Amino acid sequence: SQEDGRRMEVRPGYKRTDVGVIPEEWEVRPFAELFAFRNGVNADKDSYGQGIRFINVLEPITYSHIHGPEITGLVTLPESIAASYAVRRGDVLFNRTSETQEEVGLAAAYLGSERVVFGGFVIRGRPTSETLDPMYSGYALRAPCIRSQIVPMGQGAIRANIGQSNLNLVAAPMPPLPEQRAIAEALSDVDALLDGLTRLIAKKRDLKQAAMQQLLTGQTRLPGFHGDWAVKRLGDVAEMRSGGTPPSWNPAYYDGDIPWVSISDMTKGGKVVTVTDRSLSREGLLSSATQMFPVGTVLYAMYASLGECSIAGVSLCSSQAILGIRPHDRLRNEFLYYYLSLLKPTVKLLGQQGTQANLNKGMVQDFQISLPKCPEQSAIVTVLSDMDDELSALEARRDKTRALKQAMMQELLTGRTRLV
Repeated sequence: SQEDGRRMEVRPGYKRTDVGVIPEEWEVRPFAELFAFRNGVNADKDSYGQGIRFINVLEPITYSHIHGPEITGLVTLPESIAASYAVRRGDVLFNRTSETQEEVGLAAAYLGSERVVFGGFVIRGRPTSETLDPMYSGYALRAPCIRSQIVPMGQGAIRANIGQSNLNLVAAPMPPLPEQRAIAEALSDVDALLDGLTRLIAKKRDLKQAAMQQLLTGQTRLPGFHGDWAVKRLGDVAEMRSGGTPPSWNPAYYDGDIPWVSISDMTKGGKVVTVTDRSLSREGLLSSATQMFPVGTVLYAMYASLGECSIAGVSLCSSQAILGIRPHDRLRNEFLYYYLSLLKPTVKLLGQQGTQANLNKGMVQDFQISLPKCPEQSAIVTVLSDMDDELSALEARRDKTRALKQAMMQELLTGRTRLV
């Protein structure tokens, strides 16, 4: 048919291969020709913990390129063994095993100069010639056309496993070296941008945490404000009610038009929750202890993710795991939100020590809160909200850059877009 004819057409300068349509001057080479494979060393239990760095299963799963410092394991080996399990710059490490099939046989190129060895759950691929640029191989051997060959090979009921014989069969599209280098440079520029954004986000988070610590306790006062703060019991300056869950055996109680907030909606939504995964019907609302919380209610997690908090951006109800807190006139809801966020590490600790795995309404009512007058609360909220907005903008930029990198890999590693 015409349709098949069109599908068979390949644009000029390209050819059809087992790994898809690629540029004419690219080759397709099986891993068996590109690498000599070797399984890693299994040392005695007491050899671990000191000695030389030792690449284990986690590094290839986590990194596409390994430089050395990110390797956490250490092992002590006799010299002759260390020499035969050494990893050189340009070697590619594959994890032999993983919890999920999607993560088996991921490739990581070693770019470091220090001496490291590799463990028994890792396969080392040593390039057999100079045809592979080390930086390029870290990107190219994780590309969709390679992953789609490796993932189905991962057998194993509980863990996914892969061996050298599987890897030998994988075919890779190979651009000429100058093009490999150009592709690697373009992708590593995006990685550097991502890395910079990730570090900046971490720094801004630390700054915000410090600002909360200073401003919400009155250690640092904003210009123009003085006078003492009043220490109040939270239950005296706010109303609290917890939610409820309609019986799950009746489907008529669910999937209505009333948002029903869960702790995972709060962790996803961040400061203001406007969307919930689940909703209740009128009947569901009436058949349980849950109740409507108006917009602006501070939502506070008492089970599981202890101390997680958000503000209701729409009118909603919740399960009994979440307390809805409605501040009186002397307490701004956003000030309370930031105050409870500041308490989060302390509250989480309560749960971990097992003294109290859950909170209850009585405990939250007894929280002590230091309160400035409303204008000062508003000024503090403005400073912290501005920091939040800046963080959100940076996170959005990082997510866009991640998506851009994925799109670039798709284009460059298949030769659809050429740099040379």
